[in-house]
Amino acid sequence: FFPANTMRILPPTLSRRYPRRQSPHAFALSRRRMASVPGKVMGNIAEAIGKTPLVQLNRIVGPEMKAARVLAKLEFQNPGGSVKDRIALAMIEEAEKKGLIHPDKTTIVEATSGNTGIGLAMVCAVKGYSLILIMPHLPPMIERVITCRKFGADVHLTAAGEGGVTLENVLEYQKQLMDANPDYWSPAQFENFDNPQAHIDTTGPELWEQTGGQIDYFIAGAGTGGTITGTSQYLHSKNPDCVNILLEPDESRVLAGKEPYEKHSIVGIGAGLPLP
Repeated sequence: FFPANTMRILPPTLSRRYPRRQSPHAFALSRRRMASVPGKVMGNIAEAIGKTPLVQLNRIVGPEMKAARVLAKLEFQNPGGSVKDRIALAMIEEAEKKGLIHPDKTTIVEATSGNTGIGLAMVCAVKGYSLILIMPHLPPMIERVITCRKFGADVHLTAAGEGGVTLENVLEYQKQLMDANPDYWSPAQFENFDNPQAHIDTTGPELWEQTGGQIDYFIAGAGTGGTITGTSQYLHSKNPDCVNILLEPDESRVLAGKEPYEKHSIVGIGAGLPLP
């Protein structure tokens, strides 16, 4: 809900669509319109995670393509803006079920390139956890740092070590924090099985249902490897002939056996580490 006096800051296109004389409450829906909105009111933002649209690509994919259909799962429509919202929620809620964490006593700590951090910051804001995120101090991270801090997270930026800023620098600093503070807990996204399990439970079933079981190839990049591992495991259980393809930056084809790791500009995948 936005009060009427905020209408003056709206873009011109929205101002024309919702003129002041017709909508004294700006974006607030009238009771009649609200009654027609499908679905239910969600109790918090975490309930909006998942069930993202699947869209057919028509103009991007040329006629020379052999595939009958190429579909894109719009994970950016998760409330935190990425697929990592799924694992952030899953890892925290599974830890709660196991009695490992509680908002009154636990500070959550995680090393991240940004997307998992945003998801964790959002979920921690909902559940009342203190959160420390550790990110490499690199220009592409600035927007993510700002977003995480807006959710209330304490963001620590690591400086370059030998060989520049690397994931190893970030993980080493995380280890130092964890060793010094017994009440700190880390989801450890690179090692936590609840990461791929989130995709076994949600992403895979969603894709299977949305395609009516007509899916022959699944393609994904890998940061932690959770998306490709969990989703492909579910799809393979439904269709053993489904081919799962992992994408890596050309400079960081560590999982394909290429050495050494080289820097690249794609944030979120190609961490340069062998995955569990």
